[in-house]
Amino acid sequence: MGYFLKEKIDCKKHNEEVKKLWEEYWQKKHKRVPVVIGGSIRNFFENPYLNTEGYTFYEFYTDPDVHIKCQLLFQKWVRENIICDREMGPPDEWQINIDFQNNYEEGWFGCKLIYPGDFVPPDTEPIFKENKYKLYEIEPPDPLKENLLGRALEFFEYINERCRNIEFEGRPVKGPVTIPGEGTDGPFTVAAKLRGLTEIFFDMIDDEKYYFDLMNFVTENIIKRMKEIRKWRLKREGKEDINFKVKSFGFADDLIANLSVEKYKYYVFPFHKSIVDEFSDGSSIHMHLCGDASHLFKFLKENLNVYSFDTGFPIDFCKVRKEVGEEVEIIGGPNIVLLKNGTEKEVEEEVKRICESGIMKGKRFIMREGNNLAPLTPVENIKSMYTAARIYGQYSD
Repeated sequence: MGYFLKEKIDCKKHNEEVKKLWEEYWQKKHKRVPVVIGGSIRNFFENPYLNTEGYTFYEFYTDPDVHIKCQLLFQKWVRENIICDREMGPPDEWQINIDFQNNYEEGWFGCKLIYPGDFVPPDTEPIFKENKYKLYEIEPPDPLKENLLGRALEFFEYINERCRNIEFEGRPVKGPVTIPGEGTDGPFTVAAKLRGLTEIFFDMIDDEKYYFDLMNFVTENIIKRMKEIRKWRLKREGKEDINFKVKSFGFADDLIANLSVEKYKYYVFPFHKSIVDEFSDGSSIHMHLCGDASHLFKFLKENLNVYSFDTGFPIDFCKVRKEVGEEVEIIGGPNIVLLKNGTEKEVEEEVKRICESGIMKGKRFIMREGNNLAPLTPVENIKSMYTAARIYGQYSD
């Protein structure tokens, strides 16, 4: 078991097949289940075989040159070693993004970054934990100037200028097209990061007025930020007609997995609807939800028009398919702990079990790790997942 593929991939053949598969997927003409792998750059930092220079997350968050270099090294490794239905081999040009992980929203609101270890992503310190009434004193931050997104804009300008004059592996490097903040990790999750994960649940019980004041503050400012950053980006691209409503709008809100349907409907749904009303053109919505939030899927489909769920944790695929119907896209797969620590045979058997669960009905299933590849996962297990899905994920029609 290791972190580098031993065999050489025919990238040209692979990429042609992948392109054809996705073209057919959107027409429901595909012959097999697509497979994707999602993994953050912590897979680079926490693997000493990849991060041979010992770069730290602190450097990544504070030094734009390290930001560039680590992304390039990580992308090169992914394109050479992670086999799935995505382009492999060197791209025509490398793409750099501003990557402040899942800290960008609470960092923008003013939460302090905390670095628990050199190679572990930073967390944030809740700003309303000790004194919740600071909520009524705080000024809404500027989307383009203050706190962590102010730093993001500085990185954006520096990296774009830097990328004018650099190449990597003989290919040009393209700078970022925007900064984090055009999307959202969800108002409930963000509010909990500002208030504290335990405290926000007590507020829902003991101080409902405060809870709704906090959620209103967070949601209103998320909407404002998303609009301002999108407006800024579109103007940079020379577009004068600013339309905030987009096709297939998507967002996340992991913490709702802890709520019953009734509690979600009362405490969070109105805020989700406000965001969707501002940014969706009426077409179907995509949601990423870590944890087992599958008990909410039917309500979200019927009341928020969510027709694509990226499941962040192994779920009962048979039950979910029966509950939401065959037209809803479900993205999910084997537990990341199994992928990291299991044998290739165990991975194959789990893929087979999932494919035979009934989830493939309607041809709206995409297999991925559940969820976010764990650092030090052997590439042999990823290949086993991909190979098994190509065998057991075949459609007969």
